[in-house]
Amino acid sequence: MNIIENIVSVINSITRDKILLAILPLTGIFFTLYLGFPQIRRLPSAFKQTFGGLFDKEENKRRKAAGEVTSFQALSVAVAAQVGTGNIVGVATAIVLGGPGAVFWMWMAAFLGMGTIFAEAILAQKYRERDSEGELIGGPAYYIKNGIKNKTLGKILATTFSVLIIIALGLIGNMVQANSIAATVGSSIAVDPIWVGIIVMVLAGMVFLGGIGRIASFAEKIVPVMAIFYISLAIYAMFAYSSEVVPVLKTIFREAFSTGALIGGGAGIAIQKAMTFGVSRGLFSNEAGMGSTPHAHATAKVNHPLEQGLTAIIGVFISTFLICTATAVVILVTEANFLDKPVALITQEAFYTVFGNFGKHALTICISCFSFTTIVGWYYFGESNIKFLFGEKLLTPYRLVVLSFVFIGAIAKVDLVWELADMFNSLMVIPNLIAIVMLAKQVKGITRDYDRCKKLGKITYDYEYDKVVMKPEIDLEVATDKI
Repeated sequence: MNIIENIVSVINSITRDKILLAILPLTGIFFTLYLGFPQIRRLPSAFKQTFGGLFDKEENKRRKAAGEVTSFQALSVAVAAQVGTGNIVGVATAIVLGGPGAVFWMWMAAFLGMGTIFAEAILAQKYRERDSEGELIGGPAYYIKNGIKNKTLGKILATTFSVLIIIALGLIGNMVQANSIAATVGSSIAVDPIWVGIIVMVLAGMVFLGGIGRIASFAEKIVPVMAIFYISLAIYAMFAYSSEVVPVLKTIFREAFSTGALIGGGAGIAIQKAMTFGVSRGLFSNEAGMGSTPHAHATAKVNHPLEQGLTAIIGVFISTFLICTATAVVILVTEANFLDKPVALITQEAFYTVFGNFGKHALTICISCFSFTTIVGWYYFGESNIKFLFGEKLLTPYRLVVLSFVFIGAIAKVDLVWELADMFNSLMVIPNLIAIVMLAKQVKGITRDYDRCKKLGKITYDYEYDKVVMKPEIDLEVATDKI
């Protein structure tokens, strides 16, 4: 076991702590500049696109009758996957290991990530297909296969990405989420992890069986309620500790740009830690550039790919600028980061400080719901790639394997699994970023096409790949050989 831990640690020290720290911000900078700061210039349009039609009863009724996934539902699935333990436990980890300055770098990662996820969602829309049941399906494997002209390179990158995301999110990642639910519930109301595992497994199975329609409907109802509830708790905490809010914000900026770095190596190392943990936790809180959320954005029925790109920007805004910031401020104003407690319990202690036992139980509910919705979202992302590799024939075995991993995760000690999750998450980013940079000109062309359509007063787009039922291109035996 020690050998495995050492290997995983070495890989993470290269991919997570070095490669991602460089290529994620650079990719974000590239798309931000190349596309003309869409996260600023198009932000008002993004809010309008995401929430504008939310209360149009007639349109919503028509979409439901037609079985369409709305832009908001697709966002809910994406946010369901984005908002999990990374936004609560992950933020605490970043602060404890990287200092308060890590919060600033988390913000920076999110701001730049908005440009990246904008491009991802556009490509997911453009190259989406239909499965054997006629449902829209897409994601990095699909835009890699359909978009990259060099078909050999495309197959290699697409297959690599698909295998990595199935392992990273569908299996190992869901173990981590289930373990977080069991640990939080166990520390709050002392329930045996076995029962937690059984309950989570049964509930997850019921949602899985309904396909993207049930997943989207479930996410649409749960995610907004839990996000508003959690943020409301944080706002109350900020009022309760109002005198500490401004000093905390000053500390975040001061420690992100410590002038001592100009003098001593020690301060420089502190800033490097803040950047490392801020950027890495930023990735795992909003998943921009990771290649996961495009699977959800591909399913939305919109008039033009750019419209879903706008919605994707809001996903990052919600997951990092709202939920992660709420977590960070509560931890810092209560000084829970200085407590001699396991990192996984830091946020819980912060809420206990503000609300007493109510805060402890409220956070248990939030973590459980956020983690459960992440399990559902990550399952669907894995399912999309199972279909890409093997078609429909392995869906039932995949569902059973995921449910077994969920149960095992709830009852097992998963210190190594956390590191494995980081490793596979980091590795799957690489083929996705290679692909979206190679396809950047197409993203630019689509943004120009949208602006042209808008000037003409009629926004339409010719979706060429979703007109025919998808036929899996990779045979089971061939794919297995490649794996």
